This record gives sequence, structure tokens and C-alpha cells, in this order.
Amino acid sequence: MATEHLSPALRAPASSRPYAKASPGYGKRTAPGQRAPRVNDFDLMPERERYIAGYVDRLPDGAAMDIKSLAKHLPLYGQMAVSSALKALGVAGHLRRVRCRTGKGDQVRWVSRTYWSRTARDNEWWDAFLTAEGSHPTPEAAAIPPPAKAASADPAPAPPLNAAASPAAPPEPTAHPAPAAPASAPLVMPEQHRQTTPPVAASPAYLALAQLGRMDTRLALSASDCRVLEPLAAAWFTRGVDTHYLTQALTAGLPAQVGSPVGLVRRRLTDKLPPQVASSPAPPPAAAPGRRLLAECTECGRPGAPEALPDGLCRPCRATPPEAHAAPTVERDVHALVGQLRDLTRLP
Repeated sequence: MATEHLSPALRAPASSRPYAKASPGYGKRTAPGQRAPRVNDFDLMPERERYIAGYVDRLPDGAAMDIKSLAKHLPLYGQMAVSSALKALGVAGHLRRVRCRTGKGDQVRWVSRTYWSRTARDNEWWDAFLTAEGSHPTPEAAAIPPPAKAASADPAPAPPLNAAASPAAPPEPTAHPAPAAPASAPLVMPEQHRQTTPPVAASPAYLALAQLGRMDTRLALSASDCRVLEPLAAAWFTRGVDTHYLTQALTAGLPAQVGSPVGLVRRRLTDKLPPQVASSPAPPPAAAPGRRLLAECTECGRPGAPEALPDGLCRPCRATPPEAHAAPTVERDVHALVGQLRDLTRLP
């Protein structure tokens, strides 16, 4: 008879502690140039800061870094303790809170991020790093190439070969050989190969000269005349005039009879050349749209330039110690206070 051996099932390994994931664009960002993680990374810090720093260091990029989310997943400390610890970590050079503007055009928004560094950094390093991050161009969305057509992606299958069309099949004998193609047949070229040089678009100066004959028949110019006078008329356009100005200057006050229209137009183009107007300096080329970045006070959240927030704190938060917020404790004589209350109750 077989004996059944009962043994408890193996316990499943404990899963890693879940973490709150921030919205896209928000949350934790790891600063570059850090050393490899070690056991004694935060041994010089107090126990609370060491515990919270170890948890934050293990969070991946994009994890939520707000005080409520961290306090929810840290059972030993509440929101006030987490806020004080983050402030101490910022002073120690491990983190900086920033506001970053993302998007392009009308779709622009400000996102809050926390840059974390396992290696403690000084204020000069953080200022240079955040300034460089703010000067980076706004990342543009990658253009997705259009899908290729089916004809270009998959070549059309070749039609099946039969015995009559197979190249291996010998040709059928014919009684009379096919007449040879005429010698002039190979010289016939397709229509698209006949025109080798595309037509060149006429310049504004050429068109203005060509329109003079329609404005006044006494100034009718030929195509060769327009090509000869085109450089003189182009000099007018380089001085800021338009076609209407040029036409009025050439057709105003014409004599009753014009013997040589090309000579008269050449003389007027030379004598009536407008003065050179000093043009305003060209504006400098527009710089690439930048991703504006503002540092944020770790204590009160006030934004500012990175160099204006040393240790991640604004001036009021640096000047006011934490103990100043608590009311001073006043020592009172309890026995004297009770005696005064009794005297008040005895009064009529």
C-alpha cells in the first residue's frame, strides 16, 4: 500500500514594493555622471534621511516624487517627515526640484520634475547642469514615414509561364521570315526625352518690360529688347521699387512720336534710376526654441533661476530656521494659576 506524504507548498517569493508612477513628463529624473550604487552611499546622513534616500535611489525614472506619494509607500514616516527629509537631501546635494516647459506652439505646459543624484553635488555643479538642461532645444516629435505602397513593398508576382511563352521552348518554324524593322525605327524617341531643357521662368524685370507695350503702344518692345534691358530694370527692383512704380516712371510724359522704343526705355532706366535707400539691418536668425527650466524651492515650491536657489532653497526658507515656526514654550506656575482661579470663583 502506497503511503501519501503531505508536505506544505513552497512559499512564493515576496514581490518588490510597488511604487507610484507619475504622469508622462513628470516625476524622477536621474542626473548623469553618478558612481555605481554602494552599501554605504548614505551612511553619513541621519537614519530618517538615509532610509528615504535609499528608497528614492531605487525608484526608476518617471516615478512619482511628490510628498504624498512617497509618504504613502513609506510606512515609517508621514508627510511632514518626508518633506523635512527631502529638504535635507536637497541641502546635501542629492536632489533638485524644477519646473520644465514642454511642448511646442500652443500646446505648451509646465511639468514638475525632481533630478536625483546618488553622488552628492555642490551648488556650482547643479547650476551648470540645470542651465544646460534649460538650453536644450525642445524635442520635436519624430516624423513617422508614410507606409510604403503595396506595389513597392511586395513586387507583383510574375505571370505563370506556359509552353508557348516559355523562354526555354524553341520558336516555331515559319514559312516566311518576319520582315526586318526599318532602320529609322530605333531613332524614334519618347515624348519625355525630346525636351531636354525646361523653360526658365521670366524674372519680374523681364515681365515689367514686356507689359510696357500693352500699357502704351509707343513703348512696344521685342523679346530681344526685353532681354537686353532686363539687367537695367532689375537694378530698380534691387532698390525697393515694384512693378507699378517702374511702369509709371517709364510711361510718364512720353512724346507724341517714339522713334526707338528700346533707346528711350534704356535712357529712362539709366537717368531715372531711384536712389539707394539704406535698408534696416537684417534681424538675427531666430534661435532654436528652448526648453525653459526653472528651479523650485524644496521647502515652499517657489520657482526661480538655479543660481538663485542655493541648496535648493529660496532666501526666506534659508533665513528662517525650522524651529522659528514653533511657538516658544512659556513656563507657568501651575499652583499659582490654580490659586488665581479659585479666588475668581469666590468673588460675588
